[in-house]
Amino acid sequence: MLTQTANLATAVGPHLFWITSRAAGIAALLLSSVSVCAGLLIGGGLTKGRRPDLRVTHEALSLATLLALAVHGLTLLGDGYLHPSLGDVAVPLLSGYETLWTSMGIVAFWALLILGGSFYARTRIGVQRWRKLHRFTALAWILGVAHSLGEGTDAGQSWFLAMTAIAVLPALGLLVVRHLRPAVTARAGVAS
Repeated sequence: MLTQTANLATAVGPHLFWITSRAAGIAALLLSSVSVCAGLLIGGGLTKGRRPDLRVTHEALSLATLLALAVHGLTLLGDGYLHPSLGDVAVPLLSGYETLWTSMGIVAFWALLILGGSFYARTRIGVQRWRKLHRFTALAWILGVAHSLGEGTDAGQSWFLAMTAIAVLPALGLLVVRHLRPAVTARAGVAS
């Protein structure tokens, strides 16, 4: 048993940072998708009658997403294949590796960090202004989804595409319904 464990550790050793980054990126994709669903159910007016209070769940999922994204980017600093600098993982358009997709991921992270962090300053910036600002979180999430589909080892793998569809499609569906709903309501009001 000890020999098997040592063999596994030796095999994983050179790829530990890459594997950790991959796992954290996948976790961030799943967490952020569920968080978007919870957020849309809270403020989207999509549920009728009595509904569960998902604010604490949404906040916890959002914070877990940010943590997973930080691990995703920072563990790449130890990757023996890419050898990125801190700038490569933190500044858009700086990395020479898959520049477009990497930049999308970096912009998505910073946008999620700023927009998510604005929750804690909402009384200072005004709740109505914060709500308008917070709507842009969906765009940051979409950028993150595009990053995950366009870059990385797993991007074209069947299991990854299936997992992404299972996680992303419910959130996308809620987002579409949320944004079509006011237009449908406005047209219905004009017709009557």
